[in-house]
Amino acid sequence: MATQAAPTLEDFRQEVRTWLEANCPASIRNKPRGMDTSFWGGRNPVYPSDDHKLWFERMAERAWTVPTWPAQYGGGGLDAAQGRVLKQEMARLGAPEPLSSLGIMMLGPALLKFGTEEQKLEHIPLIAQGKIRWAQGYSEPGAGSDLASLTTRGEDKGDHFLVNGQKIWTTYGHKADMIFTLVRTEPDAPKHQGISFLLIDMAQDGVNASPIRMISGNEHFSQTFFDDAVVPMANVVGERGKGWDVAKYLLTFERSMMGESIGGAAGKTLAESALEMLGKDGLAREPGLRGEVTEIMMETWGIQIASERLFDQGKAGQVSPFSPNVLKLLGTELATRRTRAMMSLGGFDNLAVDGRDAYEWLQAPPNCIAGGSNEVQMNVISKRALELPEHK
Repeated sequence: MATQAAPTLEDFRQEVRTWLEANCPASIRNKPRGMDTSFWGGRNPVYPSDDHKLWFERMAERAWTVPTWPAQYGGGGLDAAQGRVLKQEMARLGAPEPLSSLGIMMLGPALLKFGTEEQKLEHIPLIAQGKIRWAQGYSEPGAGSDLASLTTRGEDKGDHFLVNGQKIWTTYGHKADMIFTLVRTEPDAPKHQGISFLLIDMAQDGVNASPIRMISGNEHFSQTFFDDAVVPMANVVGERGKGWDVAKYLLTFERSMMGESIGGAAGKTLAESALEMLGKDGLAREPGLRGEVTEIMMETWGIQIASERLFDQGKAGQVSPFSPNVLKLLGTELATRRTRAMMSLGGFDNLAVDGRDAYEWLQAPPNCIAGGSNEVQMNVISKRALELPEHK
């Protein structure tokens, strides 16, 4: 009796393509990406539309909100190659991410590496199912790029910490259910060695977040205040006093994510937008513009290839510690140039602050600051990666 051949990656691609085409509602394909047009999950979920809800539920049923996470924690269990195929086929169809989540982008990978088995079983399935919306509590008014100078403190009370202090630029902290945050728990230790990584429930008394209105008109960030907030000792991720190790690992995912944020509005590339706005004749009269568009497109492809390579290296445990810094620096600078070019293409019509291009243009410069400012990234790359001598 002939044995049946094992499914190939191409077989998987065809299966994925067929399933996506049948299950992703047409109304949500090829739409602008944005924080206000995405589903973020949480205890009190708000869906952009009924079709977004349907899409999330279908993807969650297959555990494809986190397709490459281990199945025992609620993930899809796909290998790296299968995960890449799924991502490629979603992009081909213009399908949005079913769930936007700092739990997926940042906390989940840190829990998988540093968390106890109890923490993984408690938190990771809820992240995968979109049941809890997470915020990141890193920066403080006096500790931004020099994050290790943070002063938010946790006082040891035996079975829990009593946390007091303030965080700022907390992404959607005023809408989050829980926050992963850095707290100084060992006041007498050197500044990098006295920090713990804590998981804090924001629904409790003693935690308050107030939104900050940005130049774009949105309120993506907040100030977060802790006033005798109670945090069980079981909510320490990694070793107590060694939260800096967890923080650095998590930042590699944040910076990689920011470096990849270079897509065009409504799924269009810059070249497609230029052709749509100016037409062939208009582009023919603008050699300088054609050159700029071509240059940005080539750099975009380069970063996309670098991102895929970094993902594969991460799976193999071979990531250079400085690769995320480079990707974050180049990606955010390129996004700034791309959005500036989009504004130029649209002319005065693009100046409406409620327009998508204007929104992305205003949002690009803050991304050069978030996750460690680009000036700091250049210092880190030059001193630590390239070991260049300091300028005297």
